[in-house]
Amino acid sequence: MAVKVYVVYYSMYGHVGKLAEEIKKGASSVEGVEVKVWQVPEILSEEVLGKMGAPPKTDVPIISPQELAEADGILFGFPTRFGMMASQMKAFFDATGGLWREQSLAGKPAGVFFSTGTQGGGQETTPLTAVTQLTHHGMVFVPVGYTFGAKMFDMEKVQGGSPYGAGTFAGDGSRWPSEMELEHAFHQGKYFAGIAKKLKGSSSA
Repeated sequence: MAVKVYVVYYSMYGHVGKLAEEIKKGASSVEGVEVKVWQVPEILSEEVLGKMGAPPKTDVPIISPQELAEADGILFGFPTRFGMMASQMKAFFDATGGLWREQSLAGKPAGVFFSTGTQGGGQETTPLTAVTQLTHHGMVFVPVGYTFGAKMFDMEKVQGGSPYGAGTFAGDGSRWPSEMELEHAFHQGKYFAGIAKKLKGSSSA
């Protein structure tokens, strides 16, 4: 039976969505892994989104909290808002009370990826504060660590990401994920899928 990995994200301007695409590619490269990409529901009105200059939403399906229980492993992606996950993703987590009550997500591996506006804008605090959500669900946090290798030590170019997960800098919105950031995202997807596959294999042995 295939290992189901869900990539669940919120992206207002498309930067996190771009990372999600690469993470899917990486996870899909692992044999025996089936990957689905989802968006969480928007909580802002079309009028407000228009005033914020947000583009139309993509056709990526919207997930319900209950559908999380179907996955063997989940990677959550979100932009930062003042050093923490965007309220859209937080609202989604707030709606998982039923899953928490049944501990339906307990023992499932989970990872995070993210986008911030600046270098000091939350590349570590955003994923760090997100871990509290995973902890209350009893999920197994799988950071990417330094498995991406020497590229994480490259000081010649500005690059997002950290040991917590893949990341990008959006700047004023005009900067898109660099080639290295996309490689990091692909690596995280592949690495995470390998861990999820091992965990499922050991639990069914």
